[in-house]
Amino acid sequence: MKQIRKVIEIDEELCNGCGECVPSCEEGAIQIIDGKAKLVADKYCDGLGACLGECPTGALRIVEREAEVFDEEAVEEHLKVTRAPAAPPTPCGCPSAQVKTFAGVAAPNAPADDQPAASALSHWPVQIRLVPPTAPFLNGADLLVAADCVPVAYPRFHQDFLKDKTVMVGCPKFDDMALYTQRFADIFAANDVKSITAVVMVVPCCQGLPVIIAQGMRQAGKQIPMEIVTISIEGEILNRQSVEV
Repeated sequence: MKQIRKVIEIDEELCNGCGECVPSCEEGAIQIIDGKAKLVADKYCDGLGACLGECPTGALRIVEREAEVFDEEAVEEHLKVTRAPAAPPTPCGCPSAQVKTFAGVAAPNAPADDQPAASALSHWPVQIRLVPPTAPFLNGADLLVAADCVPVAYPRFHQDFLKDKTVMVGCPKFDDMALYTQRFADIFAANDVKSITAVVMVVPCCQGLPVIIAQGMRQAGKQIPMEIVTISIEGEILNRQSVEV
């Protein structure tokens, strides 16, 4: 059934795909699809506009038009699918989801004219979607959250960022940001995380990652010191900023 009512409208010309609007929509009505924010279905949008203040480009507005009636039951079913927690890893499951901790290992072909190359990675998995909130390496951790392009662009990622930190990587543009927000909220609620370093690329779509982390902190009722580091596409550190949530 349709009626004249208020719903969100997104100007794709103004949208830069940053995803800051996604976590602010409690109904999961907005998702990033093909690099742009999209209204998934009219029936998921309550028309209250909680997402409006999160858009840095002004791409969102409330309009009044004929639309499906807001359906709370449909929203609940939608959220069960889009925000369902990942299944816990099992010994017989995919190796990518098996939790492991280990010591960094020196690379066999380390350059002779530099310090010995070594991996500073101390645990597995590393993908935000795969790290369970119960992973033992999270409690008491100095958490490094990196956009997954960062280790490719920044040549000293292991030495300058990863050493002595627990790392999680992901793409705020192509992955499910509502799932990310819930994953961080669950992690912060279940663990005593000491600090967070968020390392992102300078491109607009990366800027949503610190926002997601902050949303997770708020949902968990935690205040954790966070530093945001921005990397250029040429692999240089452009900015370091300490923020309070």
